[in-house]
Amino acid sequence: MNAAELLLEINNLVKHFKLRSPGLFGETRGTVHALNDISLSIRKGETLAIVGESGCGKSTLARVITQLYQADAGRINYLSSNIRKNIQMIFQDPYASLNPRLTVGDIIAEPLIIHKIGTRAERQKNVAATLELVGMQQSDAARYPHQFSGGQRQRIAIARAIISGPEFIIADEPLSALDVSIQSQILNLLMSIKKEQQLTYLFISHDLASVAHIADRVIVMYLGQIVESGDSAQIFDNPGHPYTQALIFAAPTIGKGKRQKGVSILGEAASLLSPPSGCSYHPRCPKMSDSCVFTVPRLESSCKNGDSHLVACPVTATPSI
Repeated sequence: MNAAELLLEINNLVKHFKLRSPGLFGETRGTVHALNDISLSIRKGETLAIVGESGCGKSTLARVITQLYQADAGRINYLSSNIRKNIQMIFQDPYASLNPRLTVGDIIAEPLIIHKIGTRAERQKNVAATLELVGMQQSDAARYPHQFSGGQRQRIAIARAIISGPEFIIADEPLSALDVSIQSQILNLLMSIKKEQQLTYLFISHDLASVAHIADRVIVMYLGQIVESGDSAQIFDNPGHPYTQALIFAAPTIGKGKRQKGVSILGEAASLLSPPSGCSYHPRCPKMSDSCVFTVPRLESSCKNGDSHLVACPVTATPSI
């Protein structure tokens, strides 16, 4: 990959959280291994999706990238001089992420004020134009978040994210709090804004149908680790890791009937307080061998799909979907 194409590069990122007992001098009760040796890159103009079950570390990764959390180890190389301005985040719950005491106009204008962009009149004009861009009315600027539906609140959150002209948007489960009837509208809005403003997206979701629709590349995470990555077509047409295979087969698909037998996800995920030895997925994997218990697999090229498709599993048998 040409370095000039890169927007963001992450190397060997680690983030752990200490759990402490209640009280002022609470003792440490354990360590949550949220991110373990995460390495990835994001190209300018692409949509990179991260998928996985709840608790796999997707949202923690987003918060480390945006510096809401500080990494314990590793390096983040953001190829822009002003990361605070050029990276914005869209959160899962549009109501919780909007200040109920501020008008919509003030909420959307806040990034402009923080970064000292424009005069008051210019900011008001920018807010009006951005509201229209996300499918809202200029008059909505004088109203408050509680006066809108969930889908409208997410449009407001998107407007706030794009108004300062960022290069990079992190969308952390932006559809999960919305009605199914509204999800496709917001997804299409995100795609149209990306094309119009030439944005780069990190799209975090557990909804594989949405990921297949929007993503150029996909990373699959399990218990704080990357277990597979590749182009969207590679992941969905020829999943190499048993966990990815199970996720895809478990996802409901109109017109394909019941999922195939033998590829469902077995049992419950292990706790991040005490992750399994060796391959973190081995307690649930139907293809487990003795070496899986002791050996941590590395992300390596899939011989079936080429160098861009990486799988952290020596077993790369790919069932036909």
